[in-house]
Amino acid sequence: MTSFQSSLGEEEGIAEELAESQRAISIAEFFEKNKQMLGFNSGARGLVTAVKEAVDNALDAAEEAKILPDIYVEIQESGDYYTLIVEDNGPGITKESLPKVFGKLLYGSRFHSREQSRGQQGIGISAAVLYSQLTSGKPARITSRTEGAADANYYELIVDTDENEPEIRAERTASWDRPHGTRIELEMEGNMRARQQLHDYIKHTAVVNPHARIELKEPQEHFKFERATDELPAETEEIRPHPHGVELGNVLKMLKASESHSVSGFLQGEFTRVGRKTSDSIVDAFRDRYYGREMTWTMPDDEALHHAIADAVNNKPADAKAAFAEGVVSGLHDLASDDRVAHNHVEAAVETAAEADAINTTFGKTVQENVVDATWRAITGYGVTEGTDRILDDVRKHADAATSVQKDDATVAAFGERLAAKFVPDEDEDVRNRLTRKELREYVDRAADMTEEREEATFGDTARENIVDEIWDAMVTVPDDPPLVRELADDRDGTSDFVAAMRETDIMAPPTSCLSPITAELVEAGLRQVYDAEFYASATRDAEVHAGDPFVVEAGIAYGGDLEAEGQADVLRFANRVPLVYKRGGCAITGVIKDIGWRNYNLDQPGGRGVPSGPVVIMVHVASTNVPFTSESKDAVASVEVIEDEVELAIREAARELKSYLKKQRSMRKRQKKQNVLAEILPQMAEKVAHVTGQPSPNIDDAMARIMNNVLVERETAENGDGQTVTVVVENHSSTNESPDVTDIVTAEPSNLSDGATVVEMDGEWFVKWNPTVKSGDEAVLEYTVSADASFDLSVSEVEAAKLTVNQ
Repeated sequence: MTSFQSSLGEEEGIAEELAESQRAISIAEFFEKNKQMLGFNSGARGLVTAVKEAVDNALDAAEEAKILPDIYVEIQESGDYYTLIVEDNGPGITKESLPKVFGKLLYGSRFHSREQSRGQQGIGISAAVLYSQLTSGKPARITSRTEGAADANYYELIVDTDENEPEIRAERTASWDRPHGTRIELEMEGNMRARQQLHDYIKHTAVVNPHARIELKEPQEHFKFERATDELPAETEEIRPHPHGVELGNVLKMLKASESHSVSGFLQGEFTRVGRKTSDSIVDAFRDRYYGREMTWTMPDDEALHHAIADAVNNKPADAKAAFAEGVVSGLHDLASDDRVAHNHVEAAVETAAEADAINTTFGKTVQENVVDATWRAITGYGVTEGTDRILDDVRKHADAATSVQKDDATVAAFGERLAAKFVPDEDEDVRNRLTRKELREYVDRAADMTEEREEATFGDTARENIVDEIWDAMVTVPDDPPLVRELADDRDGTSDFVAAMRETDIMAPPTSCLSPITAELVEAGLRQVYDAEFYASATRDAEVHAGDPFVVEAGIAYGGDLEAEGQADVLRFANRVPLVYKRGGCAITGVIKDIGWRNYNLDQPGGRGVPSGPVVIMVHVASTNVPFTSESKDAVASVEVIEDEVELAIREAARELKSYLKKQRSMRKRQKKQNVLAEILPQMAEKVAHVTGQPSPNIDDAMARIMNNVLVERETAENGDGQTVTVVVENHSSTNESPDVTDIVTAEPSNLSDGATVVEMDGEWFVKWNPTVKSGDEAVLEYTVSADASFDLSVSEVEAAKLTVNQ
């Protein structure tokens, strides 16, 4: 006891005095003193966090109302403070709900829902209101209008931190030009030192919300991201908890609240992916833990069983006794597996035989109990002098099957004899050989320890566990009814066994209707909308499960173009469509990116580890009903192995496409370099050959195409009376089929086009379009006629420049 503790009793009434000083605090009061936990730990970051919470709320509100989001964010300098304005076109908030949405922490509609959402706790926007009033002393100003309402509702409110309740300072109706939506104005202490993080948040939000139009106006810059799609995210459905994700305390709570009587009904009614078959599997696993399994032993010959049963039955007709014994033995054979039976098999066989109509004699409960006892003694030898040889033989066989050949027969036999002795009960023990797996391991450990001590042998942990597995597989689940739900609700140890049984049972993964991933197509669309690159790739993984919560990982890569070529790649991290702009180094996503060998994907990676360098953007999105964050501020994803594995697989899937693209680009550069060299040398060679031979210089364009295995596209013209005939020839000298898009732009209207060609007139020019498929080593010909004074401009696409030669 400390000196302080020993002195507490010396002063009369000290306990009462201490008790009077204790009081409960509200959640608002707690975060008032710990605002850094929510991301409001500085003026710069506080402003970014407030923008994030307001925009997240706006996106959620619009999507839930099936409205394409249109969000306006403005930051104004207001003397020593900044005013944040966020407007949305959502459904608006009712007069009854609005004060609590913005002025009560932990007031949220999604906390108990098992479906993907940006926020769940109801802390974010009310925490921003709290931060605003703490730093500026001014209330939040909120305007909201529901669809069809004649006027909007205007409030000025603060958070009463003592009671965690909204305190209304002003309330009135107001006119507003939006037909529906919400506007919030917060004046707060802040600065723009985190301008880059603010811009990143808006930009990254546009990437993973390509269905939203987002505009930001701040003192120095003003920009807008238009929506890249009119497709709203897929709707989500709330799901029930999955058995693999619930904890003991929650199950006890669910048991107390359940209206089910049976454990099977409880499982099927309260959990997802649990039907009758799965429920039966869980109940069997629960029985194994709660009651233990029963050991099975090989049966003696039928004559011994008949004799034991006859001795146990008195005062019954001989023919009835014989029929009864035959019924018991026949029942045992029906129930036996590999000629092995357990105590409950004997009970079932005796009960069935006693109820058979053919016997015409009553075999009461006392007689049945006597027969069960006698039959079991005949099977196990229990209570019979030197009658346990069958148990010994069975145990030795199990031990021999489970141990390695390195152990000699004498050691295994000695171990088997000691273990068999554990199955021979004393007078006051359970004769049914019913054991939990833990008790079985204790049996094995005792026998192994004794054998190691006396035989100078070694039984390691692996050998012991193998023997336990062997014997456990020979035991059978008991038929006892599990406890009722009301009984289990008051039994913590029993519920612990129940939870363990759920977790060890193979159960189908939760449904993914509760998730709304972006999809690979829209990941790429979002990247294209924000980043002007030359290459894009994306991947969406199939759903996986962590702690009973389904999740999907998506990845995207943008490369080249106008992306910054110097320094590290730009890493974009998202959780449920929300950008994570802080704590990059402490995020599992960043850790996975650093551990990938990016040199294998043709990107620079100094030192062979870390974020790669070059003009590349790497984005990762984790969508889940419960994203595991490292803190309340939700800035970084926690290190969870199954999530990290999926992040790596998604990134590698997109990176493989980048690798193929970069490999192809490198090959094209080498090809172009070779072609440039030939283009310089061939004309000189042709000129010298012509000079030596006295012949005109040959046209080397065709030769260049053949040497380089290129696709050669040539246009030739020939007069034909009042006009001219145009011939476009495509020769494919490459090793694969090619389908070039050929367009000849003509200044006069063409006619007599070959089959497969089309013509479009635009601003006094005619576009002759043609898309032939030309096999390797083959050619295709296009012809048309046009006036003699027409001019031409030939354009070819869908063939890499380094593999194309155009003569016109």
